[in-house]
Amino acid sequence: MRPNFVTVATNGIQLRAVAQGSGPLVLMVHGFPEGWYSWRHQIAPIAEAGFTACAIDVRGYGGSDKPSEVADYSLAQITADVAGVIERLSPDGSAVLIGHDWGAPIVWNTALTRPDRVRAVAGLSVPWTGVPAKPFLEQVKAAFTDKGRFFYQVYFQDVGVAEAELEADVRASLRKFYYALSGDAPDGSWPKDKPHGASLLDRLPDPQPFPAWLTAADEDCFVAEFKSSGFFGPLNRYRNHPGDFAWQQGFKAQRIEQPALFIGGDRDLALRMLPGVNPVDAMAPHLPGLRGAHVLPSIGHWTQQEAPTQVTALLLDWLKQL
Repeated sequence: MRPNFVTVATNGIQLRAVAQGSGPLVLMVHGFPEGWYSWRHQIAPIAEAGFTACAIDVRGYGGSDKPSEVADYSLAQITADVAGVIERLSPDGSAVLIGHDWGAPIVWNTALTRPDRVRAVAGLSVPWTGVPAKPFLEQVKAAFTDKGRFFYQVYFQDVGVAEAELEADVRASLRKFYYALSGDAPDGSWPKDKPHGASLLDRLPDPQPFPAWLTAADEDCFVAEFKSSGFFGPLNRYRNHPGDFAWQQGFKAQRIEQPALFIGGDRDLALRMLPGVNPVDAMAPHLPGLRGAHVLPSIGHWTQQEAPTQVTALLLDWLKQL
């Protein structure tokens, strides 16, 4: 596809977006480490179905602004970015939101805190289980760090450490990270016995060739983006857990009432992140408008890239029913 880039002024910054079509706005929000391009398979079909399909680069990524402070990447700021994009691009001031990976918490929290802007919401890979009762890093500490086990989000906390590792060889870093979390990777590709203090890429395989869902041209696109943008902004999303938790507590009395959808993969490690927790089952009390929770067989973390035909069909069916 030949992207139609637009620049959107929102919340004091400029975001780059790709927009196609006309009609009600469907806004897509990517995760880590991706960009607007992760929605390349969905943009045209959604536009052809009668919507304005728009995929943004989240702040810190690609062609969007990259503020210099860790706190600039809080959920409060990024959900305000999304609400501002809706205000600028939607004729009626509302949109359907679709998010993957970190994009899922971004759209879930936008729907929760800005219901005036969000008429429906879909999350891929990361379910919505309500406003958290405990800080995420406390849960991770008990499940991983206190047991001497590596957890990638703990590793990401020290500014500069993960940046140096990932930026040393962007292509190899992305290939290893993408593959280890994909449905194609054999069990154990993301080592469960890696000790606390290890590096992110330690023992992650680099497949030759890469699975067909990420072509050489796709790989080149992502590599070029991260060579240009670096990883500081993207990693800062993980460094705002304490502030995000405090901000979310102001919305404990609210629920996401809008029509909702979830799509994940049965080989996605994100659905097994915390032992003993089944996040898909935990969604129902917090999403009264949930119209489907689909867990696709043999699919890993990169939901809409690994299974573009299935995911696009599920999204279109849901959109047409709104």
